[in-house]
Amino acid sequence: MRKNAGERGGPHVGGRSGQALRHAPPRAEPQKLHKMLAQAGLGSRRELEEWIVAGRVSVNGKPAHVGQRIGPQDRVKVNGRPVNLKFASRTPRVLIYHKQEGEIVSRDDPEGRSSVFDKLPRIGGGRWVNVGRLDFNTEGLLIFTSSGELANRLMHPRYGIEREYAVRVIGELSAGQEQALLEGVELEDGVARFNALFARGGEGTNRWYHVTLNEGRNREVRRIFESLGVQVSRLIRVRYGPISMPPRLRRGMFHELAEEEVQSLLRSLPK
Repeated sequence: MRKNAGERGGPHVGGRSGQALRHAPPRAEPQKLHKMLAQAGLGSRRELEEWIVAGRVSVNGKPAHVGQRIGPQDRVKVNGRPVNLKFASRTPRVLIYHKQEGEIVSRDDPEGRSSVFDKLPRIGGGRWVNVGRLDFNTEGLLIFTSSGELANRLMHPRYGIEREYAVRVIGELSAGQEQALLEGVELEDGVARFNALFARGGEGTNRWYHVTLNEGRNREVRRIFESLGVQVSRLIRVRYGPISMPPRLRRGMFHELAEEEVQSLLRSLPK
């Protein structure tokens, strides 16, 4: 099990030791270039397609093109640097991280704010790919993986992976507001609605609700409530698809899933 120094307790998940990975034999089936780069953890499929179009990727000394297929014998470079692609099947690494309010989900920030990436362990031969984002003031579950392919499966709208949030609002919702949240409200980028809405009590003027939805537009949960004049005072993501926030995972801490848990996650995802 991998965990931060100083973390106590935590969910019952195991880590795994690194294993040497072998290249597939030369007769391995050709694979799409952007897919292989994503599996290497260089970014999401969409981002890597943009890199290819921008001329940042070459194959055997020539500019790559979108949709190109490659094999183990091909020499691939990104930004002029060789990339070691693994054609053998391997289990991607997956981290669960408890994001704090006041952290950004970006590697670069002109304002120098704290980044979630500063809290993650180093990964050899690639980089952590974040599965979606949470805005500066939102807390809760973030998933990171070494595989851009897996990140794409978890994020792409066509797969409709459900997210669940705990939302604290000022004042209790009326029956009409609850109905509107479930039937849909008009936002500047289209109609949005929650799949489910559950009251979870509260104290004073603060009321807690849990909501679920199958997409992740920018600040969508906050904007849905704000469209009805409801102020969100705290927002926490507690579940992403089959992965829930472990109750003992403290803010600013991470856990790496054991290989068998990653395999279970892969089996649970829509094809």
